[in-house]
Amino acid sequence: MRAMVVPEFGGTPEPADMPTPQPGPGDIQIRIEAAGVNPLDRKLADGILKDSLPYDFPMIPGIDGAGTVSAVGPGTTTFSVGDRVVGKFLVPPVGHGTFAEYVTAPEHDAIHIPDPLTTIQAAALPTAGLTAQELFDAAGVAAGRTILINGAAGGVGSFLVQLAATAGAHVITTARPDDADRMIRLGATEVVDYTAAPVGDSVHATHPDGIDVLFDLVSPPPRLADLARLVRPGGIVYSTVRAADESGLRARGLHGGNFESAGGAPELRHLLLQAAMGELVVPIEAVRPLTDARDALGAGGARGKTVLVI
Repeated sequence: MRAMVVPEFGGTPEPADMPTPQPGPGDIQIRIEAAGVNPLDRKLADGILKDSLPYDFPMIPGIDGAGTVSAVGPGTTTFSVGDRVVGKFLVPPVGHGTFAEYVTAPEHDAIHIPDPLTTIQAAALPTAGLTAQELFDAAGVAAGRTILINGAAGGVGSFLVQLAATAGAHVITTARPDDADRMIRLGATEVVDYTAAPVGDSVHATHPDGIDVLFDLVSPPPRLADLARLVRPGGIVYSTVRAADESGLRARGLHGGNFESAGGAPELRHLLLQAAMGELVVPIEAVRPLTDARDALGAGGARGKTVLVI
């Protein structure tokens, strides 16, 4: 099968012919049609889990994928050949991902794609959508709360803006000027141009009494610590890039810390239904061929999701 592979930790994706994986008991084989690209894909290729999980090389990156069931293993009961499915697939050993024509996975990791959604839309949803939903839930976002989403332009941020706005929160986002209209359409109440002035100064000028929640998807530790000063005592700070000094937050009477998504198929089913009913926009920035994985993996400045088509 065709695939993009990384030959070693930190390597650059390159095209290769790889063996087609076969489904074992309780597994399904999926003919991948679209694979979502996430920052985690680059981190996995760099070895972020090498001390906790085995890796196989050449490594095929990719966690999010959508396509059609092409074979089922013994004992599989949920799916049949021809079913359209999507999932977040990370099964040890790491290195048998979705940047390929086929992938196998336990049937409980996959979800049927609702008819109104395309496979491209479905592939863009799992990791970013689940992370946004779990952040939203963990912070207990509710009507009337003032929330700052720093790094709102990417996949997680674009989903999170919508969830918070639907809940009735006052949503402040950071974005470049040419992305401000999109932020407003997704539900932002205010858009801060982070290229014009420090974000902390801009937000403090309009909210001198502080904010309730900070979701920071991009900042290194010093910048996160500075932005956390905007949050009122008893408020919540979450970093998705492991930049939070959790003991420092506690000392200031703040909750939250470093956040890692653990969501799976049940939570993904809920998001897919929301998207299918038009209640959640899937923010796709670019649809590119599989061979563009070399440029897409780890690329910064995303405005929504990039999806590779196989």
